[in-house]
Amino acid sequence: MTIPNNKETIKKLFSLRGDKTLWAIFFILTAISLIEVYSATSTLTYASGNIYKPILGHAINLLVGFFCIFIFHNIPCRWFKFWMPAWVVFVAMLFFLLIFGTKVNDGARWIDIMGIRFQPSEFAKGSLVVIVAFILSAYQTKKGTDRHAFKYIIIITFITCFLIFLENFSTAGILFIVVLLMMYFGRIPLKQLGKLLLWLIVGVLALIILAKVLTTEALVEKVPLLHRLTNFTARIDRFTGSKVKEADSTKQLTEKDFDIRKEPQVGHAHIAIAKSNIIGCGPGNSRERDFLPQAYSDFIFAIIIEELGLLPAALIVLLYIMILFRASRIANRCKGSFPAFVILGLAMLIVVQAAVNMSVAVGLIPVTGQPLPLISRGGSSIMVTSIYFGMMISISRFAKKRLPEDNAPQPAGDAEEATPTVVNEEEFQK
Repeated sequence: MTIPNNKETIKKLFSLRGDKTLWAIFFILTAISLIEVYSATSTLTYASGNIYKPILGHAINLLVGFFCIFIFHNIPCRWFKFWMPAWVVFVAMLFFLLIFGTKVNDGARWIDIMGIRFQPSEFAKGSLVVIVAFILSAYQTKKGTDRHAFKYIIIITFITCFLIFLENFSTAGILFIVVLLMMYFGRIPLKQLGKLLLWLIVGVLALIILAKVLTTEALVEKVPLLHRLTNFTARIDRFTGSKVKEADSTKQLTEKDFDIRKEPQVGHAHIAIAKSNIIGCGPGNSRERDFLPQAYSDFIFAIIIEELGLLPAALIVLLYIMILFRASRIANRCKGSFPAFVILGLAMLIVVQAAVNMSVAVGLIPVTGQPLPLISRGGSSIMVTSIYFGMMISISRFAKKRLPEDNAPQPAGDAEEATPTVVNEEEFQK
């Protein structure tokens, strides 16, 4: 009879196992976050009168995030199917949010429960990705995904995105893009995807026209949620208007062409980037952090460019690209299609959101209000992103490795075999 070695058991329990690249990216992003959020929270420091209070709160959020990633990276990926029943709970919370949610920046996105405030939409995103991955894996055939999978995915996605869309356009848009990409990589027939895109374009144009027609003060006050639609179109108008003025390089801009008091976020973000002088002014030396609203959240990438310069900012972009690259490598080595689709979906959630945040900061797209994953200040965002990282690392540990003789994709109805236990973790990591 073999007596178990307690020391070895404890060592394995508390060791950081799984994909080392994803672990490294997590720690690098959180280290950058500590430095830049500490610098960018000058307005919060002034308001609180305590120089350490804002950064201590952020450090606690990062510690909670580390706890989440540590817990989830030890959970075998076959258990992630339990996210699917949780979707019902998150959808119920989104319904509750429309009526009783705490409004922030004219949007009801937060729920307060016993003093704990969080965004249900952040958790709903992950549960939807798991459901879509399960449906895609269950309907895989040798010729592609069965066409019936499309309608189930659309029904679940429409319910989730619609509830989020009513108060948070950008989050719903990001989630829909990720689901669309998952369906493309899941080999949903292109004819079905083409029809979906056509209807989507028609729907967006109809919403914009509707907002233009109904933008009267009386209607905005009477019709529920119409204020969010008018805000959405107003941001597009400001963005397209500013781009037209920038295109006219022969005209000398005046204060009337761009009133920084009306658009302080865009104006001070551009000033911060211009002040970087390529090499940056150094950590903690930002000036625009005192004038830029949400400098520690939505526009932290502009502060990073101002303080660290273009090269470190480019390296941050590379880190997010590496998340997607590493996830695709792990997915390609998974024998089952379920963990492969899950890790791709979670990676795309992180990377697409990061791309949107950075594009807003440098003026490529209109203002959306999306935080930079693992860098921006925020409890719900850090916790959920850490959970995504933990799930991806768990898949790198526990998903069965594809052997040369295995054929992909898995046959239809093979969803149960899509999440087997680990065969050889050390070989899987190479």
